[in-house]
Amino acid sequence: MTGLVALAATDFLAVDFSAAGSLAPLLVADAFTGIFDWFLTAVVGGVFSWLAGVTGLDFLGYPYMQRAYLSVLCIGVVGPLVGSFLVYRDLSMVGDTLAHTAFAGVALALFLDATLGLAVPPLLGALVVAVVAALVVQALIEYTDARSDAALAMVLTGGFALGSVLISLTGGGISVGINQYLFGSLATVSRADVGLLVSMGLVVVGSVAVAYRPLVYVTFDETAARASRLHVRAVNTLLSILTAFVVVSAMRIMGVILVAALLVIPVVTASRLGRSFKQSLLYGVLAGELAGVAGVTVAYLYGLAAGGSIVLVALAGFVAVAAGHRLT
Repeated sequence: MTGLVALAATDFLAVDFSAAGSLAPLLVADAFTGIFDWFLTAVVGGVFSWLAGVTGLDFLGYPYMQRAYLSVLCIGVVGPLVGSFLVYRDLSMVGDTLAHTAFAGVALALFLDATLGLAVPPLLGALVVAVVAALVVQALIEYTDARSDAALAMVLTGGFALGSVLISLTGGGISVGINQYLFGSLATVSRADVGLLVSMGLVVVGSVAVAYRPLVYVTFDETAARASRLHVRAVNTLLSILTAFVVVSAMRIMGVILVAALLVIPVVTASRLGRSFKQSLLYGVLAGELAGVAGVTVAYLYGLAAGGSIVLVALAGFVAVAAGHRLT
């Protein structure tokens, strides 16, 4: 009898531990969601409400504007951070190419939802397709002897062509949902979008911090990096994937068409100010932050498109710096 009781207790514990194990990922996800909700409400909301009181700018207290500002603050960091390695390698068009292929990913996700009832998050579709496109570009350059600009042009046009075909297959039914991804919007940035952006931003910053030296080495002397047995292909793959992360995380507010601008313009602006790569990188982040915050503010005050306003402010910063550099 005692043995049967012990056996039953063992089975109960086994079942209990099994159930706890299956629920563990959900509990962890709930914990992260709770922490992020607290961060958005208590920290971000508290800071912006205080700023609204101090400056008298009531819109700083609106939750959707707080999400927009937090988004551009993240984009202002990760855009120039990754863009610096692209610009100094003459790969500025990589961001534009991946943005256009991400458009195909959004269209694919909406197409699957409209035709097969598969609820695939559009940003997840964009991320998967953008990462695949980045790897395709790298494979075209390495295995077909295609020039880098030709490979980028083929993938860019191919991605946009796929997206347009998917839209036409639904009779234009998914085009309404796609417009907000094409041109970006302040009002449609949800808590989930901000959570995704912050998560991707942490991944990008952490990856660059860990792989900073190999990235710099390959950026400025790829031949010497190969000679020193550095795994250049892995470094290039990492840079491509990080670029895809930045593009997808920023496309909700910047729009597919303009998302590549913050990978390039702040970096070019900062290149005229910095005396070293690290200094230029820091100035680029500062230029990206200023363009993002000023652009969102202008967009709200005058009812303009957020992505377009941010890009025009960034270009104005470049012109001001270039003119000042010319005069001194």
